[in-house]
Amino acid sequence: MKLPTLFTGLLLAIPLISSAASDMQALLKTAGNTEKIFVVERESESLAVIENGLPRGHIKNMHNMNHGVVKFYGNDGYVISRDGYIVKFDPEKEVILKEYKTSDSAIGFVINDYYVAVANYDKKSVDILDRDLNPLQSFQTGSKNVGIKIYKDYLVFSQMDNDTITVLRDKNRGEKIPDFEIYKEFEHVGVMPFDAMIKDNHYIAGFFQSPFFGVVDLDTMTYKKINILLGDRQPVLKVPHFGFWSISNGNVFIPAVGDNKVLVYTPDFKFVTNIETEGLPVFTSLSPDEKYLAVTFSGKKFPVIQIIDTKTLKIIKRFEFDGKVLHVRWSKQRPNLYVSVNDANKVAVFNTNGWWLSREIFQIAKPSGIFIYEKGQ
Repeated sequence: MKLPTLFTGLLLAIPLISSAASDMQALLKTAGNTEKIFVVERESESLAVIENGLPRGHIKNMHNMNHGVVKFYGNDGYVISRDGYIVKFDPEKEVILKEYKTSDSAIGFVINDYYVAVANYDKKSVDILDRDLNPLQSFQTGSKNVGIKIYKDYLVFSQMDNDTITVLRDKNRGEKIPDFEIYKEFEHVGVMPFDAMIKDNHYIAGFFQSPFFGVVDLDTMTYKKINILLGDRQPVLKVPHFGFWSISNGNVFIPAVGDNKVLVYTPDFKFVTNIETEGLPVFTSLSPDEKYLAVTFSGKKFPVIQIIDTKTLKIIKRFEFDGKVLHVRWSKQRPNLYVSVNDANKVAVFNTNGWWLSREIFQIAKPSGIFIYEKGQ
């Protein structure tokens, strides 16, 4: 579905009138919990702030936001910049509260009640800070560190250069400011771990140069390998970061690297099917009700997204934009899908009840990641 500039202008008016009743019902339903959207402005060292569908400002001086990531914990917001800064900000007042530089290169961090933990690249350490960004501990690994996750009293991460998965244990058992110690290390797990995810009690690590995944059972502290095979029993030799996966109650959706397919597996990694896509998929994003999957692409198909019905595993919608699509985000409160269109300096908003473009939000400079803060939660 191509969206020319003139046509999009008409779309902005017609659906807003025809959907007034349903939109009002949605607003009344969520009156106590207002969405505020923070969008990474990739080249401006800033976050754009969107509320009630309108741009309302920018939080500046966020450092290098080339791969900026935002996370919320309670009423606190945290940003990690590509050049190793952790920035704490107030998402209500939209002001920076404090910052701390852990290294010159970092993209992974996690938060819990008492601490923030950062996996660093160039400093080759994992740093533990309190929630106000005061340094507590630093574990030197001699490696780029990736895939940092929390499970109960454990902090788990992978050492990319050492082919090792490390488990830290909090001696204070999560009851106050942590005191971590190295509890277990799994060596020779696979060649160049590059990302990881937590699924139940399993820490799943992916590798750049090994045709399998590594799985640590964090209850028994045991390790095993899982071969990922296609229907013809050939191994999948390369997969993207787990942040690009989507895991539903029924299936796991993986964008293939170097092929026009989304791979579908059962949760225990038995092959289901391949979904042929228009381009080389980069990112899959599952809707909160798990009915739909939005897929973004690279290369010539950068401006395109496709929507997959997760029940039929068929592509049901296609949208094309006037610039590269770098990120999508589903609303948990409203029937909305937000799309960052980098070259056009805008965020497009789709109403997913009828799959029409409800608005375009401009004055967003080179947008990439979209992050939603739910007030009242």
